[in-house]
Amino acid sequence: MNIDLLQKQFRHARRRHKRKVILLQLVLLVSLLLTWQLATQFRLVDPLIFSSPQAVASLFLKKLVDGSLLPHVGITLFETVVGFLLGTLFGTLLAIFLWASKTAAEVLDPYLVVLNAMPKVAIGPIILVIFGPNMLAVLVMGVLISVIISTIVIFSAFLQVNENYLKVMQLFHATKYETFRHVVLPASMPTIVSTLKVNVGLSWVGVIVGEFLVSSKGLGYLIISGFQVFNFTLVFLALVMILVLATLMYKMVEMIERRLLAK
Repeated sequence: MNIDLLQKQFRHARRRHKRKVILLQLVLLVSLLLTWQLATQFRLVDPLIFSSPQAVASLFLKKLVDGSLLPHVGITLFETVVGFLLGTLFGTLLAIFLWASKTAAEVLDPYLVVLNAMPKVAIGPIILVIFGPNMLAVLVMGVLISVIISTIVIFSAFLQVNENYLKVMQLFHATKYETFRHVVLPASMPTIVSTLKVNVGLSWVGVIVGEFLVSSKGLGYLIISGFQVFNFTLVFLALVMILVLATLMYKMVEMIERRLLAK
């Protein structure tokens, strides 16, 4: 049996399946947009509230030409990326600290559970009072909403490393640092990368909620200002921009995941 031929056939089948999935996703997207357009055009739904893809596209082109959209997109994207990176970094560092100190893990465990259960949006006003109505408050919101879940998930992955590997390291009198570097971290890498994908969505939620509360610029601000003046086309434009940017960010993290796990 030709192994190379089997591998070639497998890769071809996988590429064909991937193209099929992408095609079905595009068909679904076009169907949803067409349904939305027809529903508003024939007034099956109120066009004042639900707007339409045509109206959203027209507003997008108008704001793109006059340059009023890009500053809002740039600010929100910057805040989200920074919040995403800091949330993941702090969550990973805290998980490492808990793994390295059993006492600290036992002491902080109930607090992590309570903080994870607490709705992060509810502490938004507190953050506003502490940091003031500025970008720092939005960044803190973006970090807080992802750091706790990152810590819990990554720390759990550290604890689930095969005990036999740890015993082998103990036989060779390895230090905790050596054990972590050569066994725990490589074994937990898939979970850490998966946490990145989860944090993409959480960071967007945190930043948008933060902009609801304190910002005078950004996509979250556009949503709030659109609601205030009953300009729902502006609201839907901001939502579409968030969906597109979040999807692109998610795809970038997926590419990083494939490269890291392929090594």
